Amino acid sequence: MRIAVLGAGAMGSLFGGILAEAGHEVWLVDVWKEHVDAIRQRGLRITGLSGDRVIRRVQAVESAKEVGGAELVLVFVKSTVTEEAVRGAVSLFEGHTLALTLQNGLGNVERIGSVIGFQNILAGITAQGATVVGPGEIYHAGQGLTAVGELKGAVTPRAERMAALFNEAGIQAQVSDNVMGLIWGKLLVNVGINALTALTGLLNGQLLDHPETMEVMEMAVLEATQVAVAKGIRLPYEDPVSHTMEVARATSRNRSSMLQDVSNRRKTEIEMINGAIVREAEELGIQTPVNRVLTNLVRVMERTYARN
Repeated sequence: MRIAVLGAGAMGSLFGGILAEAGHEVWLVDVWKEHVDAIRQRGLRITGLSGDRVIRRVQAVESAKEVGGAELVLVFVKSTVTEEAVRGAVSLFEGHTLALTLQNGLGNVERIGSVIGFQNILAGITAQGATVVGPGEIYHAGQGLTAVGELKGAVTPRAERMAALFNEAGIQAQVSDNVMGLIWGKLLVNVGINALTALTGLLNGQLLDHPETMEVMEMAVLEATQVAVAKGIRLPYEDPVSHTMEVARATSRNRSSMLQDVSNRRKTEIEMINGAIVREAEELGIQTPVNRVLTNLVRVMERTYARN
């Protein structure tokens, strides 16, 4: 299959590299010139859980125009630039092209759909984890299930083909009839972990070492749960707080993506995570003071990078 990966950061490179190893024609599209150049010159180096190797058959470009059309586009850009990135890559999308977003946060489906329409969009979540070591190199830090599905919940042949594509490449995957519930389920975990790690500098598991961070985590997740329930979202677990703590424990040595962004003085996805809860809550007349405080504090950190 001819696959374009829009956004070749840690996760985009991981999925792209694994799919290329499985024999697919994979194009990594990213504006990070040093990363693209390194992959072109030396191949993509992956270390960590799935083994240390260099993948040379994956192709990397800075512009989607160099690729042409694709059968599948995996959208892995930061949520903050989803619409801009898709608009800049419209040449990838032909009449039959399927788009799959496995991004964090809320609003990505809507942003992609505003450019290409909603007919050929699948969505999902993944428990795979990766970090960027440097140009041309990523570390495979976590393995877990990837779930994909149709926006309206139907189990379709194309969703089943997508799960099969991943499974055949060694990425454990399944089809979900509740993909929006899964997205919200992952959102609640990110609400409880990401901003707190960014603000404190703690690893995921270290949040559980302090009663103060555990209390804030619980309050943030409970606020977000109230919003999800009010929207009629069917969450994939019964106790969101316990589930978030379980994830923090299972990923205890991970540096969250938001902590990585803050450490590298990059714009974070706070607006699509805690900030999204605040916006959704406002529309419903629900108060979410803890998520508002977390959102505002991360915003200030971003605004004052140059001073630190």
